[in-house]
Amino acid sequence: MEHPILTAIRRAGFTPLGWFAPKADDRAPEGARFGILIGNAGPAMFRRFAAERDPSTDAMDAWTRDVVTVLARDLDAQAVYPFDMNPPWPFLTWARRGGAGHVSPLGLNIHPTYGLWHAYRAALLFPVEFDIPSQDPGPNPCESCEAKPCLSACPVNAFSGTNYDVPACAGHLATAAGQTCMTGGCLARHACPVGQGFAYAPAQAQFHMRAFLKARQEA
Repeated sequence: MEHPILTAIRRAGFTPLGWFAPKADDRAPEGARFGILIGNAGPAMFRRFAAERDPSTDAMDAWTRDVVTVLARDLDAQAVYPFDMNPPWPFLTWARRGGAGHVSPLGLNIHPTYGLWHAYRAALLFPVEFDIPSQDPGPNPCESCEAKPCLSACPVNAFSGTNYDVPACAGHLATAAGQTCMTGGCLARHACPVGQGFAYAPAQAQFHMRAFLKARQEA
């Protein structure tokens, strides 16, 4: 039977992506004894967002804060967000601690179940530690993937395996040739064989690609 805290997170439309007991060098807020990373994996969270806000005009960060604030209050937790704080909270470090995956050649976290089709939206931090079995991410699937199709799928070769050419990616998306990526999602992500069943549907993919391009144009 799943732990009731994880069940409550799922009922709110979020996916528990990893959990850990912070150590001194994890740079977690003072008093945090247990952390659970939550976010989207597949369509559940986006469906709730689209039902409560207008994806064509509303920002997901603002909605996330509104919803997770209530969830955190109900669970007696503190919520922190990857889009807060400068420098930002070390979500990828926490992901490694929580057994939530490995670093892929794209620089993105690759989850053992969800592949590249997930994102961290918040971390719930608790003043007590829970008896939830730790996760084992298993071996990094990228190390046994000889072809590494993710690196060759990008039309503008934005991924080298060590670097991500963000300007090249954003520039391509702003052209007519980039509309395949804009409407269907990142071709490099689609090329990865892990977690294909959780790939974003077109509406979700378009939302995230528009948000990415807008952020780059406003930077």
